[in-house]
Amino acid sequence: MSEDNKNKTAQFDQFFSITYPFNVNATLIESDTPPSYPAFMNTMPMPFKMASEIITLDQAALRPLQTIGSVAGQLVDYLHHQAKKIDLLVSYILSEQDNEAQRYQGTDFGGGGVIFTSKTPFAVGQFIELKIFLLDDNCAIYCCGEIISVNTESDELNSFKVIYHHIREEDREILVRCSLHQQSKQLQILAQKRNEESAKQT
Repeated sequence: MSEDNKNKTAQFDQFFSITYPFNVNATLIESDTPPSYPAFMNTMPMPFKMASEIITLDQAALRPLQTIGSVAGQLVDYLHHQAKKIDLLVSYILSEQDNEAQRYQGTDFGGGGVIFTSKTPFAVGQFIELKIFLLDDNCAIYCCGEIISVNTESDELNSFKVIYHHIREEDREILVRCSLHQQSKQLQILAQKRNEESAKQT
């Protein structure tokens, strides 16, 4: 492995990632060099800008109330319900951005990059436009990535590891939170299974 590939792999591994099934749209950028960051921002579809801003605003609004105590409990519950309504609407809008012709199966995601499988012959070093859909968390991220490795899964299917080349920092933070949230859910499921197995043995 070249020094450049080692650095890019280290970039992927810099953040926690989790194995989790999700949809991802990948479109090849027909250029040896990626677009500039301003050009990338100009091509970002509005629903993706709205989604991350709504998530950030919700968290910023609820955080101070959580320190007030029981007096604010009902208000917090009400705001959570309102936020849920908005999340459902945003989730629907984002699902409309999921293009079936460009859809692939994501297997891993995190703050450093994603892994997805495809029959399409992408190659190491290619830059791709990515739309990452984590609809269980009402989350969708638009970014630009670079393919850093390809692994053969079967005769037709390959697995592609991608690092983010252009991504907004707030979107990276959302991906980190989503990965930790999914890890927490997986650990709860494992703990529940262990308890059920222990109960059967007693």
